[in-house]
Amino acid sequence: MTDLISIDFAETDLDALADAPGKLAILVTPEGKLDPAGRRVNRLTKQAVARLVDSDRWEKVKAGEGFTMGFPAGLAAESLLVVKLDRRPSVAEARKAGASLAKFKGTDALVLCAGAFNRTADVALGLALRSYGFDDHFTKDKPEVAGAMIYCAKPDEVKPEAATAMAVAEGVFFTRDLINEPANVLTTQEFADRLAAMKDVGLEVEVLDEAELAELGMRTLLSVGEGSESPSKVVVMKWNGGGDEKPLALIGKGVVFDTGGISLKPAGGMEDMTMDMGGAGVVSGVMRTLALRKAKANVVGVVGLVENMPDGRATRPGDVIRSMKGDTVEVINTDAEGRLVLCDVMWYAQERFEPVGMIDLATLTGAIIIGLGHENAGVFSNSDALSGAFLKAAGAENEGAWRMPLGDAYDKMLKSRVADMANVGGRAAGSITAAQFLQRFVKDETPWIHLDIAGVASVKSETALAPKGATGWGVMALDRLVRDGYES
Repeated sequence: MTDLISIDFAETDLDALADAPGKLAILVTPEGKLDPAGRRVNRLTKQAVARLVDSDRWEKVKAGEGFTMGFPAGLAAESLLVVKLDRRPSVAEARKAGASLAKFKGTDALVLCAGAFNRTADVALGLALRSYGFDDHFTKDKPEVAGAMIYCAKPDEVKPEAATAMAVAEGVFFTRDLINEPANVLTTQEFADRLAAMKDVGLEVEVLDEAELAELGMRTLLSVGEGSESPSKVVVMKWNGGGDEKPLALIGKGVVFDTGGISLKPAGGMEDMTMDMGGAGVVSGVMRTLALRKAKANVVGVVGLVENMPDGRATRPGDVIRSMKGDTVEVINTDAEGRLVLCDVMWYAQERFEPVGMIDLATLTGAIIIGLGHENAGVFSNSDALSGAFLKAAGAENEGAWRMPLGDAYDKMLKSRVADMANVGGRAAGSITAAQFLQRFVKDETPWIHLDIAGVASVKSETALAPKGATGWGVMALDRLVRDGYES
């Protein structure tokens, strides 16, 4: 797993600033007010900081961003970053400042003077998240990455907050690594092995093989993997940090590679289908975070791991398959396979765990990207209370999410001539009919959310807190949902 950078905290040492190695950063308010560390650096640099904040250049710097001074006179540091930040910043501004620091830092040592500025732990989280890089498959020598020291007014108060933030960051990194891995590395077996290894952080983990899945009746899930040499699996991860209450269930689609099956995808862009296990990746990262921070809640994560390949044994368009629930499905398009994985896993989770709520995540439809682009995940739900709580949590963590409709008219689009339902409903409203398909496998008493994360799981350009590629979207929001709504 990609390591987090080392971040330490200590009381501000003004006398050490002149000799600080590597790179040095200070925080300055939008009005240009300097704290003691800023005043010391200003004096050491012969008033260079004061000239900056009094100039037009400072007006152009946005909150959370910085201005770099190369080889500043009077300092041992090779460069100085002056970051514009309110003394009581928002969460987004603090994390943006951390991301700016990460870009400034690179692989060098960093000393940040945070002083009495609020949300120092969020600055550290932004620094950690934006420092991520996936370089496992480069053969060149990897540069040694130096750590960061954050000077602050009350380090003993910041350290526990930062420890929780780093548990979140580790969950995000775990998710990013899984999504970024190529499919020849992250096979269904390798995926299951990585999840089984999370027993080391305190999770209970079970891996169900094909024989056990067949005995359970997970025929729709197994149908997706029929054309692959990689065995289909379901992995159950349990975190029991609460009392005797029933758990929240998180369900993830884990298609480690999706060719479309017999309904073969076009060649152009198919290489991106290594990320079609993004839902399972997010569930795995959340479970890791909950265990690392010892959340006082009961949560179960269940992921279906399959590979969708064309083969003489592969499911054909027109085949009819019986689900674990007992309903029959006419497979119109084998490229609409994620819902076939999820419906069995969702039913299994409800039958076994009787969850107080269920949230499934999947890179399910290209249609959600047409509707929401790469800024928001689609949120479909049968519960205003649960969806409202999730949207609040996502908003608090600045992870874009938007509620989408469900309804009988959309559900009727799934009518089949030969089975209880078809697995697709045509081109119109494709993300909604996919959600309607899944809702048919939700028990009336189960509050449920479907998150279509096809547009946000992996992106072509960098985001505020991630380089291009896997984002880890959803780990922070779901951890916040558990923290705010399910911890005892």
